[in-house]
Amino acid sequence: MNIFEYAMKMEEDGKKYYEESAAKVGSEHLKHILLELARDEQKHYHIFKAMRDGQPAEYEEAKKTKILSEVKNVFETLKARNENFTFPDDTKEIWIHAREIEKKAEDFYREKAKEVTEEKQKSILEKIADEEHKHWVTMENVIKFLDRPEHWLENAEWHNLEEY
Repeated sequence: MNIFEYAMKMEEDGKKYYEESAAKVGSEHLKHILLELARDEQKHYHIFKAMRDGQPAEYEEAKKTKILSEVKNVFETLKARNENFTFPDDTKEIWIHAREIEKKAEDFYREKAKEVTEEKQKSILEKIADEEHKHWVTMENVIKFLDRPEHWLENAEWHNLEEY
């Protein structure tokens, strides 16, 4: 299996996990985040498929992940509504597992970017690794939120969710 087939499988598995998890979480807000992540994984899948098939593959800046701003909006909406923050016990486990998935993907893409010789492929792998890192940051922030929702929202200044 070449690196692009492996990457496609990872993205496919990630999408499936996010969609299945979205069906389990009770919170529409957390479901929205998971479905955004699934859409990002689908975009990555198509890029890797084009690379595998020798077709022109483009990482379009206009289509890059907006997950951090989406998460910020979700949390600001929760805060504005002053909702009661209670979640099923297994909710945190979903996000912990997702964080592991994202870290594994990021590490894989960064390693493979060092191995490929074509500059365009290297650039795409690095950019997708950056997106996977943003996904990881998302997981980290959701986990912190689940640990202490009211305190976290009260003190959040969103500097921890800036795009980079």
